[in-house]
Amino acid sequence: MLAEKTQFDAIAAGVQTPAAELREVSKVYGGFAALKNVSVAFGPGSCTMLLGENGAGKSTLLRMVAGLIEPSRGSVRVLGGEADERQGRVAYMSHAAMLYDELSAMENLRYFASLGSGGCCDCVGGPEMALKAVGLDPALKRPVGQYSQGMRQRTSLARVVQSDPELLLLDEPFSNLDVESARAMVALISDFRTWPVYGQGKTGRRTVIFTTHQAHLGERIADRVLTMRAGKIVADVAGGGVGA
Repeated sequence: MLAEKTQFDAIAAGVQTPAAELREVSKVYGGFAALKNVSVAFGPGSCTMLLGENGAGKSTLLRMVAGLIEPSRGSVRVLGGEADERQGRVAYMSHAAMLYDELSAMENLRYFASLGSGGCCDCVGGPEMALKAVGLDPALKRPVGQYSQGMRQRTSLARVVQSDPELLLLDEPFSNLDVESARAMVALISDFRTWPVYGQGKTGRRTVIFTTHQAHLGERIADRVLTMRAGKIVADVAGGGVGA
């Protein structure tokens, strides 16, 4: 049985304010429904793994929470407000690296910070500390086009965590990584959850939602597992990760 009712009962009782919640959300593209009447809440401090085949709706759900797309029907709330009002506290790492190959890692991070998608904060300390946090040398001058896939994924993660997000959304973070690099990415995500949260109005707890086809990697850190099929959540179970 889905845990959805328990989640909403807790919210209604004032026990917790969700980091993100979708209520009866559908997303329709032409005649195709990517999401079908989805209702789900993500508790603060949780780490949720989204599973499902291609086209199941995982990435659509993630992009909806990120405020990148709007629902055709239903409502989305993030950190107590509208999704597009909380983008400074939410970070989204897409399946594509979203990096400029001719620039170094530091140059990439500084550029994105200048656009307002990242910035300095007491916790991360900006591009230099973000790169150190993911195990990369900020002084490395090599363009990211010459990086291994594992280094590119770490640079992409540094790009989004430099904004010190409370809610981190990751689309296939383990994709195309070798065994060692995938394990390193798991460790980085786990470490991110332990970072202290600073700033007025922030919850003090970091929440992670990620999609993957590699459940054996995600189960090490996920305390909740949602399985999607044809735009619907068909299973909602506790995971075995930290916090479960």
